[in-house]
Amino acid sequence: MSWRSDLAVLRHRDVRIFVTARFVSLLGSSIAPIALVFAVLDVSDKASAVGLVLAARSIPNVVFLLIGGVISDRLPRHLVLVVANTVSALTQALAAGLVLSGHAQIWQLAAIEAANGIAAAFVMPAMTGILPSIVDRAELPQANAVSGFARSVAMIGGGAVAGVIVGFTSPGIGLLVDALTFGSAALLLSRLTLPRIERATTSVLHDLRVGWAEFVSRQWVWVVVVSFLITNMIFTACYATLGPVIADDTFGRVGWGAVSACFGAGLIAGGILMIRVKPRYPLRIGMLGMLVSAPMFVCLALAPYTWAVAAMAFVVGIGFDMFGIGWETALGQHIPLDKLSRVASYDMLGSFIANPIGQLAVGYLAAVLSAKVVELYGAALHVLVVLLTLLVPSVWRLQRSND
Repeated sequence: MSWRSDLAVLRHRDVRIFVTARFVSLLGSSIAPIALVFAVLDVSDKASAVGLVLAARSIPNVVFLLIGGVISDRLPRHLVLVVANTVSALTQALAAGLVLSGHAQIWQLAAIEAANGIAAAFVMPAMTGILPSIVDRAELPQANAVSGFARSVAMIGGGAVAGVIVGFTSPGIGLLVDALTFGSAALLLSRLTLPRIERATTSVLHDLRVGWAEFVSRQWVWVVVVSFLITNMIFTACYATLGPVIADDTFGRVGWGAVSACFGAGLIAGGILMIRVKPRYPLRIGMLGMLVSAPMFVCLALAPYTWAVAAMAFVVGIGFDMFGIGWETALGQHIPLDKLSRVASYDMLGSFIANPIGQLAVGYLAAVLSAKVVELYGAALHVLVVLLTLLVPSVWRLQRSND
Protein backbone atom coordinates (compact mmCIF):
# COMPACT_ATOMS: atom_id res chain seq x y z
CA MET A 1 0.00 0.00 0.00
CA SER A 2 1.34 3.46 -0.96
CA TRP A 3 1.86 6.50 1.22
CA ARG A 4 -0.81 8.26 -0.85
CA SER A 5 -3.44 5.77 0.26
CA ASP A 6 -2.18 5.86 3.86
CA LEU A 7 -2.65 9.65 3.94
CA ALA A 8 -5.90 9.69 1.95
CA VAL A 9 -7.81 10.57 5.11
CA LEU A 10 -6.41 14.12 4.80
CA ARG A 11 -8.77 14.70 1.89
CA HIS A 12 -11.38 15.55 4.53
CA ARG A 13 -11.36 19.28 5.31
CA ASP A 14 -12.27 18.81 8.96
CA VAL A 15 -9.52 16.22 9.45
CA ARG A 16 -6.99 18.73 8.13
CA ILE A 17 -8.31 21.46 10.45
CA PHE A 18 -8.34 19.18 13.49
CA VAL A 19 -4.85 17.80 12.87
CA THR A 20 -3.48 21.33 12.37
CA ALA A 21 -5.15 22.61 15.55
CA ARG A 22 -3.83 19.67 17.52
CA PHE A 23 -0.35 20.26 16.14
CA VAL A 24 -0.35 23.95 17.04
CA SER A 25 -1.70 23.38 20.55
CA LEU A 26 0.70 20.54 21.32
CA LEU A 27 3.67 22.48 19.98
CA GLY A 28 3.19 24.98 22.76
CA SER A 29 2.10 22.39 25.30
CA SER A 30 5.33 20.45 24.81
CA ILE A 31 7.25 23.61 25.66
CA ALA A 32 5.12 24.51 28.68
CA PRO A 33 5.95 21.64 31.09
CA ILE A 34 9.69 22.18 30.62
CA ALA A 35 9.32 25.93 31.01
CA LEU A 36 7.05 25.53 34.04
CA VAL A 37 9.36 23.11 35.86
CA PHE A 38 12.39 25.35 35.43
CA ALA A 39 10.36 28.44 36.32
CA VAL A 40 9.53 26.72 39.60
CA LEU A 41 13.18 25.75 40.11
CA ASP A 42 14.15 29.39 39.63
CA VAL A 43 11.85 30.29 42.51
CA SER A 44 12.63 27.24 44.68
CA ASP A 45 15.26 24.61 43.94
CA LYS A 46 13.34 21.83 45.73
CA ALA A 47 11.85 18.81 43.96
CA SER A 48 8.90 19.06 46.35
CA ALA A 49 8.05 22.52 44.97
CA VAL A 50 8.02 21.13 41.43
CA GLY A 51 5.74 18.31 42.55
CA LEU A 52 3.41 20.77 44.32
CA VAL A 53 2.88 22.93 41.22
CA LEU A 54 2.43 19.93 38.94
CA ALA A 55 -0.02 18.35 41.38
CA ALA A 56 -1.94 21.63 41.59
CA ARG A 57 -2.71 21.13 37.90
CA SER A 58 -3.30 17.38 38.09
CA ILE A 59 -5.75 17.30 41.00
CA PRO A 60 -8.44 19.64 39.57
CA ASN A 61 -7.87 18.06 36.18
CA VAL A 62 -8.80 14.67 37.60
CA VAL A 63 -11.72 16.07 39.62
CA PHE A 64 -13.36 17.69 36.58
CA LEU A 65 -12.71 14.93 34.02
CA LEU A 66 -16.09 13.23 34.45
CA ILE A 67 -17.92 16.54 34.07
CA GLY A 68 -15.81 17.20 30.99
CA GLY A 69 -16.94 13.89 29.53
CA VAL A 70 -20.62 14.59 30.16
CA ILE A 71 -20.42 18.11 28.72
CA SER A 72 -18.56 16.83 25.65
CA ASP A 73 -21.31 14.28 24.96
CA ARG A 74 -24.02 16.93 25.45
CA LEU A 75 -22.62 19.92 23.55
CA PRO A 76 -20.84 20.28 20.19
CA ARG A 77 -17.37 18.95 20.96
CA HIS A 78 -15.52 21.52 18.85
CA LEU A 79 -17.16 24.37 20.77
CA VAL A 80 -16.14 22.78 24.07
CA LEU A 81 -12.58 22.70 22.73
CA VAL A 82 -12.72 26.35 21.65
CA VAL A 83 -13.76 27.54 25.12
CA ALA A 84 -11.26 25.30 26.92
CA ASN A 85 -8.36 26.34 24.68
CA THR A 86 -9.24 30.01 25.20
CA VAL A 87 -9.16 29.57 28.98
CA SER A 88 -5.82 27.76 28.69
CA ALA A 89 -4.41 30.61 26.60
CA LEU A 90 -5.40 33.18 29.22
CA THR A 91 -4.01 31.20 32.17
CA GLN A 92 -0.67 30.53 30.50
CA ALA A 93 -0.40 34.18 29.47
CA LEU A 94 -0.88 35.18 33.12
CA ALA A 95 1.80 32.71 34.25
CA ALA A 96 4.16 34.05 31.59
CA GLY A 97 3.60 37.61 32.75
CA LEU A 98 4.41 36.75 36.35
CA VAL A 99 7.54 34.81 35.45
CA LEU A 100 8.85 37.41 33.00
CA SER A 101 8.24 40.25 35.47
CA GLY A 102 10.13 38.40 38.20
CA HIS A 103 7.15 38.42 40.57
CA ALA A 104 6.18 34.76 40.32
CA GLN A 105 5.66 32.84 43.54
CA ILE A 106 5.00 29.14 44.01
CA TRP A 107 1.41 29.60 45.21
CA GLN A 108 0.62 31.84 42.22
CA LEU A 109 1.95 29.32 39.71
CA ALA A 110 0.06 26.56 41.52
CA ALA A 111 -3.22 28.49 41.37
CA ILE A 112 -2.79 29.32 37.69
CA GLU A 113 -1.97 25.73 36.81
CA ALA A 114 -5.06 24.59 38.73
CA ALA A 115 -7.22 26.69 36.39
CA ASN A 116 -5.30 25.31 33.43
CA GLY A 117 -5.91 21.78 34.69
CA ILE A 118 -9.67 22.37 34.84
CA ALA A 119 -9.67 23.56 31.23
CA ALA A 120 -7.68 20.50 30.17
CA ALA A 121 -10.32 18.27 31.80
CA PHE A 122 -12.73 19.39 29.09
CA VAL A 123 -10.19 19.21 26.26
CA MET A 124 -9.25 15.56 26.59
CA PRO A 125 -12.71 13.90 26.49
CA ALA A 126 -13.89 16.25 23.73
CA MET A 127 -10.75 15.59 21.67
CA THR A 128 -11.35 11.83 21.81
CA GLY A 129 -14.71 12.19 20.09
CA ILE A 130 -13.70 14.43 17.18
CA LEU A 131 -12.11 12.02 14.68
CA PRO A 132 -14.77 9.29 15.10
CA SER A 133 -17.32 12.01 14.28
CA ILE A 134 -15.76 13.03 10.97
CA VAL A 135 -14.38 9.80 9.46
CA ASP A 136 -15.90 6.35 9.08
CA ARG A 137 -14.79 3.40 11.20
CA ALA A 138 -12.54 1.90 8.53
CA GLU A 139 -10.60 5.16 8.16
CA LEU A 140 -10.23 5.74 11.90
CA PRO A 141 -6.90 3.88 12.36
CA GLN A 142 -5.31 6.01 9.60
CA ALA A 143 -6.88 9.20 10.97
CA ASN A 144 -5.56 8.44 14.45
CA ALA A 145 -2.13 7.59 13.07
CA VAL A 146 -1.92 10.84 11.06
CA SER A 147 -3.11 12.83 14.07
CA GLY A 148 -0.60 11.02 16.25
CA PHE A 149 2.16 11.79 13.76
CA ALA A 150 1.30 15.51 13.89
CA ARG A 151 1.35 15.31 17.67
CA SER A 152 4.77 13.72 17.57
CA VAL A 153 6.21 16.35 15.24
CA ALA A 154 4.86 19.03 17.59
CA MET A 155 6.45 17.36 20.59
CA ILE A 156 9.90 17.05 19.03
CA GLY A 157 9.74 20.65 17.83
CA GLY A 158 8.47 21.83 21.19
CA GLY A 159 11.13 19.90 23.08
CA ALA A 160 13.92 21.34 20.95
CA VAL A 161 12.55 24.88 21.19
CA ALA A 162 12.04 24.48 24.95
CA GLY A 163 15.69 23.55 25.41
CA VAL A 164 16.79 26.68 23.57
CA ILE A 165 14.30 28.97 25.32
CA VAL A 166 14.92 27.70 28.85
CA GLY A 167 18.67 27.35 28.35
CA PHE A 168 19.33 30.71 26.71
CA THR A 169 16.42 33.05 27.55
CA SER A 170 13.71 32.58 30.20
CA PRO A 171 11.10 29.98 31.14
CA GLY A 172 8.56 32.79 30.90
CA ILE A 173 9.06 32.99 27.13
CA GLY A 174 8.13 29.32 26.88
CA LEU A 175 4.91 29.91 28.80
CA LEU A 176 4.10 32.86 26.55
CA VAL A 177 4.58 30.73 23.43
CA ASP A 178 2.21 28.15 24.92
CA ALA A 179 -0.44 30.82 25.47
CA LEU A 180 -0.19 31.93 21.83
CA THR A 181 -0.52 28.39 20.53
CA PHE A 182 -3.63 27.73 22.63
CA GLY A 183 -5.20 30.87 21.19
CA SER A 184 -4.35 29.82 17.64
CA ALA A 185 -5.79 26.35 18.24
CA ALA A 186 -9.05 27.87 19.47
CA LEU A 187 -9.38 29.88 16.25
CA LEU A 188 -8.76 26.80 14.11
CA LEU A 189 -11.18 24.60 16.04
CA SER A 190 -13.94 27.19 15.67
CA ARG A 191 -13.91 26.38 11.92
CA LEU A 192 -14.81 22.70 12.38
CA THR A 193 -18.21 21.52 11.16
CA LEU A 194 -19.24 18.34 12.94
CA PRO A 195 -22.31 16.26 12.03
CA ARG A 196 -25.26 16.63 14.36
CA ILE A 197 -25.77 13.71 16.74
CA GLU A 198 -28.50 13.13 19.29
CA ARG A 199 -27.52 14.83 22.52
CA ALA A 200 -28.40 13.62 26.00
CA THR A 201 -31.37 15.34 27.67
CA THR A 202 -31.23 13.38 30.91
CA SER A 203 -29.61 14.37 34.19
CA VAL A 204 -25.87 14.56 34.65
CA LEU A 205 -25.98 11.70 37.18
CA HIS A 206 -27.88 9.52 34.71
CA ASP A 207 -25.32 10.31 32.02
CA LEU A 208 -22.49 9.39 34.38
CA ARG A 209 -24.18 6.08 35.24
CA VAL A 210 -24.63 5.24 31.55
CA GLY A 211 -21.00 6.10 30.86
CA TRP A 212 -19.87 3.97 33.80
CA ALA A 213 -21.95 1.01 32.62
CA GLU A 214 -20.37 1.29 29.18
CA PHE A 215 -16.91 1.57 30.74
CA VAL A 216 -17.13 -1.47 33.03
CA SER A 217 -18.91 -3.67 30.45
CA ARG A 218 -15.65 -4.12 28.53
CA GLN A 219 -12.94 -5.85 30.53
CA TRP A 220 -10.13 -4.71 28.23
CA VAL A 221 -11.04 -1.07 28.88
CA TRP A 222 -10.95 -1.10 32.67
CA VAL A 223 -7.98 -3.45 32.88
CA VAL A 224 -5.83 -1.15 30.76
CA VAL A 225 -7.03 1.88 32.75
CA VAL A 226 -6.07 0.23 36.06
CA SER A 227 -2.69 -0.58 34.54
CA PHE A 228 -2.16 3.03 33.53
CA LEU A 229 -3.26 4.28 36.93
CA ILE A 230 0.03 2.80 38.17
CA THR A 231 2.29 3.25 35.14
CA ASN A 232 1.27 6.89 34.63
CA MET A 233 1.98 7.59 38.30
CA ILE A 234 5.43 6.07 37.88
CA PHE A 235 6.13 7.97 34.65
CA THR A 236 4.91 11.27 36.08
CA ALA A 237 7.03 10.83 39.20
CA CYS A 238 10.21 9.38 37.70
CA TYR A 239 10.32 11.23 34.38
CA ALA A 240 8.19 14.38 34.38
CA THR A 241 8.90 15.44 37.98
CA LEU A 242 12.20 13.88 39.08
CA GLY A 243 13.77 13.83 35.60
CA PRO A 244 14.24 17.61 35.30
CA VAL A 245 15.58 17.75 38.85
CA ILE A 246 18.20 15.10 38.02
CA ALA A 247 18.99 16.98 34.80
CA ASP A 248 19.42 20.27 36.66
CA ASP A 249 21.98 18.59 38.92
CA THR A 250 23.83 16.69 36.17
CA PHE A 251 23.59 17.27 32.41
CA GLY A 252 21.74 20.62 32.45
CA ARG A 253 18.58 22.30 31.18
CA VAL A 254 19.61 22.39 27.52
CA GLY A 255 20.29 18.68 27.81
CA TRP A 256 16.79 18.08 29.17
CA GLY A 257 15.41 19.96 26.19
CA ALA A 258 17.33 17.55 23.96
CA VAL A 259 15.84 14.63 25.89
CA SER A 260 12.34 16.01 25.33
CA ALA A 261 13.08 16.51 21.64
CA CYS A 262 14.28 12.92 21.32
CA PHE A 263 11.13 11.73 23.06
CA GLY A 264 9.19 13.61 20.39
CA ALA A 265 11.37 12.09 17.66
CA GLY A 266 10.49 8.67 19.01
CA LEU A 267 6.81 9.56 18.83
CA ILE A 268 7.30 10.51 15.18
CA ALA A 269 8.99 7.19 14.49
CA GLY A 270 6.19 5.37 16.28
CA GLY A 271 3.58 7.30 14.29
CA ILE A 272 5.23 6.40 10.99
CA LEU A 273 5.38 2.79 12.12
CA MET A 274 1.68 2.72 13.02
CA ILE A 275 0.64 4.40 9.75
CA ARG A 276 2.40 1.67 7.80
CA VAL A 277 1.93 -1.42 9.96
CA LYS A 278 -1.72 -1.20 11.09
CA PRO A 279 -1.46 -3.99 13.70
CA ARG A 280 -4.25 -6.54 13.92
CA TYR A 281 -4.01 -6.53 17.74
CA PRO A 282 -3.61 -2.85 18.70
CA LEU A 283 -3.60 -3.31 22.50
CA ARG A 284 -1.16 -6.21 22.43
CA ILE A 285 1.32 -4.18 20.40
CA GLY A 286 0.64 -1.05 22.44
CA MET A 287 1.27 -2.66 25.83
CA LEU A 288 4.46 -4.30 24.55
CA GLY A 289 5.53 -0.82 23.48
CA MET A 290 4.99 0.44 27.03
CA LEU A 291 7.65 -1.94 28.38
CA VAL A 292 10.42 0.29 27.01
CA SER A 293 9.81 3.04 29.59
CA ALA A 294 11.65 1.08 32.27
CA PRO A 295 15.15 1.32 30.71
CA MET A 296 14.88 5.12 30.70
CA PHE A 297 14.26 5.17 34.46
CA VAL A 298 17.32 2.95 34.90
CA CYS A 299 19.34 5.32 32.72
CA LEU A 300 18.31 8.35 34.80
CA ALA A 301 19.44 6.45 37.88
CA LEU A 302 22.72 4.99 36.65
CA ALA A 303 23.82 6.99 33.58
CA PRO A 304 22.45 10.56 33.75
CA TYR A 305 24.16 11.78 30.58
CA THR A 306 22.42 13.68 27.81
CA TRP A 307 23.21 11.18 25.05
CA ALA A 308 22.15 8.16 27.11
CA VAL A 309 18.88 9.57 28.48
CA ALA A 310 18.03 11.07 25.06
CA ALA A 311 18.54 7.70 23.35
CA MET A 312 16.25 6.02 25.88
CA ALA A 313 13.68 8.80 25.51
CA PHE A 314 13.61 8.17 21.74
CA VAL A 315 12.77 4.50 22.31
CA VAL A 316 10.13 5.42 24.90
CA GLY A 317 8.53 7.79 22.39
CA ILE A 318 8.13 4.94 19.90
CA GLY A 319 6.47 2.79 22.54
CA PHE A 320 4.16 5.60 23.66
CA ASP A 321 2.85 6.22 20.15
CA MET A 322 2.38 2.51 19.53
CA PHE A 323 0.11 2.40 22.56
CA GLY A 324 -1.57 5.79 22.08
CA ILE A 325 -2.67 5.18 18.50
CA GLY A 326 -3.73 1.61 19.26
CA TRP A 327 -5.77 2.75 22.26
CA GLU A 328 -7.52 5.59 20.43
CA THR A 329 -8.36 3.20 17.59
CA ALA A 330 -9.74 0.57 19.99
CA LEU A 331 -11.96 3.09 21.77
CA GLY A 332 -13.13 4.75 18.57
CA GLN A 333 -14.03 1.45 16.90
CA HIS A 334 -15.61 -0.39 19.84
CA ILE A 335 -17.37 2.33 21.90
CA PRO A 336 -20.64 3.94 20.66
CA LEU A 337 -20.02 7.50 19.49
CA ASP A 338 -22.70 9.05 21.72
CA LYS A 339 -21.01 7.58 24.82
CA LEU A 340 -17.39 7.91 23.71
CA SER A 341 -16.49 11.11 25.57
CA ARG A 342 -17.93 9.77 28.82
CA VAL A 343 -16.02 6.49 28.50
CA ALA A 344 -12.91 8.51 27.64
CA SER A 345 -13.41 10.64 30.74
CA TYR A 346 -13.59 7.53 32.96
CA ASP A 347 -10.47 6.28 31.16
CA MET A 348 -8.64 9.52 31.85
CA LEU A 349 -9.88 9.73 35.44
CA GLY A 350 -8.60 6.26 36.23
CA SER A 351 -5.38 6.75 34.26
CA PHE A 352 -4.48 10.09 35.85
CA ILE A 353 -6.00 9.97 39.34
CA ALA A 354 -2.80 8.72 40.97
CA ASN A 355 -0.52 11.19 39.16
CA PRO A 356 -0.69 13.81 41.94
CA ILE A 357 0.40 11.13 44.43
CA GLY A 358 3.52 10.50 42.39
CA GLN A 359 4.16 14.20 41.90
CA LEU A 360 3.81 15.03 45.59
CA ALA A 361 5.57 11.95 46.97
CA VAL A 362 8.57 11.66 44.66
CA GLY A 363 10.42 14.67 46.05
CA TYR A 364 10.16 13.39 49.60
CA LEU A 365 11.03 9.82 48.59
CA ALA A 366 14.07 11.07 46.69
CA ALA A 367 15.19 13.03 49.76
CA VAL A 368 14.85 9.96 51.99
CA LEU A 369 15.94 7.16 49.65
CA SER A 370 17.84 9.07 46.89
CA ALA A 371 16.73 9.76 43.33
CA LYS A 372 18.65 6.71 42.12
CA VAL A 373 16.70 4.29 44.31
CA VAL A 374 13.35 5.86 43.37
CA GLU A 375 14.10 5.51 39.65
CA LEU A 376 15.17 1.85 39.99
CA TYR A 377 12.12 0.84 42.04
CA GLY A 378 9.93 2.69 39.54
CA ALA A 379 11.43 0.73 36.65
CA ALA A 380 10.82 -2.63 38.34
CA LEU A 381 7.21 -1.85 39.24
CA HIS A 382 6.50 -0.55 35.74
CA VAL A 383 7.65 -3.80 34.10
CA LEU A 384 5.61 -5.92 36.52
CA VAL A 385 2.38 -3.99 35.87
CA VAL A 386 2.71 -4.09 32.07
CA LEU A 387 3.40 -7.84 32.04
CA LEU A 388 0.40 -8.56 34.27
CA THR A 389 -1.81 -6.51 31.92
CA LEU A 390 -0.65 -8.50 28.91
CA LEU A 391 -1.72 -11.72 30.66
CA VAL A 392 -5.40 -10.64 30.50
CA PRO A 393 -6.97 -12.44 27.49
CA SER A 394 -9.32 -9.60 26.48
CA VAL A 395 -6.33 -7.23 26.23
CA TRP A 396 -4.13 -9.72 24.37
CA ARG A 397 -6.84 -10.74 21.87
CA LEU A 398 -8.65 -7.48 21.06
CA GLN A 399 -8.61 -7.03 17.27
CA ARG A 400 -8.84 -4.01 15.00
CA SER A 401 -12.16 -3.68 13.17
CA ASN A 402 -11.99 -3.50 9.37
CA ASP A 403 -15.66 -2.56 8.86
